[in-house]
Parts: sequence; C-alpha cells; structure tokens
Amino acid sequence: NLMEEVARYAMVGATIALQHEDEFDVIHAHDWLTYLAGIAAKQLTGKPLVVHVHATSFDRSSDDKIDTRVYDLERKGMEAADKVIAVSELTRNIVINKYGISPDKVVAVHNAVDFSGRENLYVERGVKDKVVTFLGRITFQKGPEYFIEAAAKVLKRCSHVRFVMAGSGDMLNRCIRHVARLGISDRFHFTGFLRGADVQKMFALSDVYVMPSVSEPFGISPLEAMQTNVPSIISKQSGVAEVLKYAIKVDFWDVDAMADAMYGLLNYPAMADMAARCGRDEVDALKWNNAAYKIKKVYESVINK
Repeated sequence: NLMEEVARYAMVGATIALQHEDEFDVIHAHDWLTYLAGIAAKQLTGKPLVVHVHATSFDRSSDDKIDTRVYDLERKGMEAADKVIAVSELTRNIVINKYGISPDKVVAVHNAVDFSGRENLYVERGVKDKVVTFLGRITFQKGPEYFIEAAAKVLKRCSHVRFVMAGSGDMLNRCIRHVARLGISDRFHFTGFLRGADVQKMFALSDVYVMPSVSEPFGISPLEAMQTNVPSIISKQSGVAEVLKYAIKVDFWDVDAMADAMYGLLNYPAMADMAARCGRDEVDALKWNNAAYKIKKVYESVINK
C-alpha cells in the first residue's frame, strides 16, 4: 500500500532528522511522497521546510480523475512549507491557483542539464527516410495521440518519413490501434521503453524530436534532443517552453500546427539547420549553477526568516 509506505517513510525520516538535528539547517522535500516526512521533521526539529514541486496531480491526470488522497498530501506539504520551489512558472501557477498557496511563498527555479562527458554518437541509419521521434511515457500527460494525428497529416504531404514512438505506458495498445486505424502502420515504429545508451542512439537517428505534452512541469527530453543537434517541437503547455527560444512551440491540441512544424523541419534544410545550431547553443547555456544559486537564495531566506 503506497500510502502506508509514505507514512512509514515519514516516521523514519522524522527519526533521522531528530537524531541529526544539529547537522542541518533546512529540510528540503521533493514531491508529495516525501512531504509527510518533511512536515514531521519540521515539527520535531523546528527547522524550516522547503518543498520542491517537480509535478502535481494536475500534470499526472485530467481534472476529473485527480486522486484526492495525493492532492490532499500535496496541499498539506505546500501549506506547511516555509517556501515552495516549482520547476517552472507553469507549475508555480498551478500551485497558486489549484492549491491556494500564496504567490509570495512560491518561487520558480527552472531545471538544467549536465552533458559533460557525453560524446556525440553517429549511428548508421539503414534507411534513407527522415525520422521523427516521440520519446517518453505513453500516457495521457505526454499527448501521444496528438503526435499520431499530426504524423498522419504529414504523411499525406510527404512519404519519405518514418515516425518512432519510443516508450511504454498505459496508452501503448490504444496508440498501436490508433495508428492501424489511420492506415500508417508501415510508417510507424514502436520501440518499447528505452534507457541510457539506447536513448542516445535514438536521438542520433532522429531528424526531428516532438514533445506534445498535455501538461509538462518542465521536460528534460527536448534539452537532450537539442544538445544532440536535433531540431525540436514542444507544446506550449510545458515548463521548458519558458526557457527555449529555438524550439518550435505549438499548442498540444493543434495537430495542424504540429504537422506544419514537422513538415517544415523535414523539408526546409535552412530551417532545420538553424534550429539545430541555435538550439544546441541555447541548451549548452543552461547550467545547474544558475539553479543552485537560486535555491541557495531560497535557503537563506527561510533560515533568516
């Protein structure tokens, strides 16, 4: 039982905090699974609590399918916290508007990426066709069906392209059936879940990367794609859209705009080259040092409260 595990974790976390209370100044809890532990540690030690929101119930489910037990824990943690860190302005607004948290208490700190030590791969493709990739969990949140609809529209305009859906999730079989109904199975490939080096190989094989998320608190995968010189299309309903100028942004539901963006990147080399070159430079400038500096400022604000 997950809720029982959360309660047990809270007991253990509180005990450890009490045993070592002279060794730390701030409690930093990440996402709802740790909020009860953070609250208990704060109550026992009197130390300030910072909660870090990487995703909310509204990102994981549609509004009418929210797990109220999880929502209540999320809100309890946010209310008990001295400060709330959100991974984007998008998430910050959800925390304020859906959980009723004071705007003064919530600060956005964008994620970054560290690609040091990573080498660019070259992979022999084996086919002459261009490749458009979706890589992520195949769930409602990630918008896989919008990717499929846009792919079908592109294939009506050009045939020299293949589409890859890399990932697994509760909508996988539904998406396979959707592709079959549209009659594009011969141009569509489902790889299953990829990790590590296989993810890098997939990006190396790709000409365009698409993240059509319905709701994405931040979204690291476009940064990985752009660092590999892959032009990217992302939904406006994502936190990462706030920090990227050289990714093409579309509403997740606008499959016509998504298809147009795919077609443009596939058929106009100058457009693709600029997106790849400028996108890589942009991603390389996103440093964890900047995020760390902002979080340090949050720590200082609650310690000196």
